[in-house]
Amino acid sequence: MSSPSSVTAVGGSATEEEPSASSVGRVSRVLRAFAKMPWLTKLCCLWLMVVILAAALADLIPGLADPNYQGFVFGNGNTNEGPTASHWLGTDNVSRDILARLIYGARVSLIFAFSLAAVGIIVGGTLGSIAGYFRGLLETFLMALVDTWLSFPALIGLVFITTMLGMRNLVVLVLVGAMFIWPSYTRIARATALSVSGQAFVTAARAIGTSRKRILVREIFPNVLPALLAYSLVGLPVLIILESTLSFLGLGVEIPTASWGGMINQARQDLLINIWPAVWPAVTLFMTVYSFNNLADWVRKQAAARSAAI
Repeated sequence: MSSPSSVTAVGGSATEEEPSASSVGRVSRVLRAFAKMPWLTKLCCLWLMVVILAAALADLIPGLADPNYQGFVFGNGNTNEGPTASHWLGTDNVSRDILARLIYGARVSLIFAFSLAAVGIIVGGTLGSIAGYFRGLLETFLMALVDTWLSFPALIGLVFITTMLGMRNLVVLVLVGAMFIWPSYTRIARATALSVSGQAFVTAARAIGTSRKRILVREIFPNVLPALLAYSLVGLPVLIILESTLSFLGLGVEIPTASWGGMINQARQDLLINIWPAVWPAVTLFMTVYSFNNLADWVRKQAAARSAAI
């Protein structure tokens, strides 16, 4: 017979091993999914990993130049310089390192895009789930608010508000963008919640007396979340283009903060002298947007195949 202490020890060790086994299972599922991807989608995933890691760890990359350092001011830098050992992609028209500005510009674009996607999922997903589950007057009011908000052009609103505030840092751009991002997520969440609300597991939860709030939190929103994540993956490249467009028009982050759109705008003045300061950010923007679109298309196909199999 096992003693209580030995039973406890065995139970404790099993409990401690469960999280690690779960983590290994998640990693193996990710690796299997990666193995099933077409080679082009694999390349897109690798590119996105490089961009995201470089943006997140930019301050820790050894030897990376200061993105705002203008060497020509101190006599030790050349403007519009080609690739060298110290500047792998050359310098721009004020002798700033292009590679460093690309990496720090990726940080601006990704923070803007991921922050707005998170706001959309949290705010829009919550409101849409409430509207789709509770129905009635609450749904009518929320969807009327969404329709009204969607009728206002978001880009004009962004330009107007940032111009009136006279502030164009990243925090302001995210806060202003958040005002216009949630309605589209609310519609996706409501449509999904309407479908989920009629499922058998929700009916069973009602039958056993589960509170409506608990059903919303435990049953509705977790099943709405995958649709929101899929929509976010499609929306991320649009948000990256939006940030670059605002920066190109001079309405994004303020100079000298690096941004892909701002780099293209500043480089167009010297296109006849050196085209590369404009080419590098344009190519980086194109590859990042294409990679997100390619990955989103693959995820959509996998979700459709899974639904058909069910």
